[in-house]
Amino acid sequence: QVRLVESGGGLVQAGGSLTLSCAASGTIYTTDAMAWYRQAPGKQRDMVAYIRQRGYTNYADSVKGRFTISRDNAKNTVDLQMNSLQPEDTAVYYCSLGNYYSDYYPGYWGQGTQVTVSS
Repeated sequence: QVRLVESGGGLVQAGGSLTLSCAASGTIYTTDAMAWYRQAPGKQRDMVAYIRQRGYTNYADSVKGRFTISRDNAKNTVDLQMNSLQPEDTAVYYCSLGNYYSDYYPGYWGQGTQVTVSS
């Protein structure tokens, strides 16, 4: 069983920054990939970024150049540094642990953390 716990959400003004953190525990394989998704009210859950075991990253077009995903394989943690936040970034952000086979496939989810960006 895998458990993912997110932290770091909150309220920030437009143009500000936040860092989300996620700690994974349980049976975790070194080949697992990790990702951040987000879901705004009334919308589907979309991938924000993923990072593979060796550090290869991929970002949604809407966050490229503003968000940075990183991971510590020894600690089983993944962070999301978010800069230049805009009101449209407001959402519940979810950490995910999964696999990569030509694309990222989520397997486990955290409980989510709210990010609210005020204009």
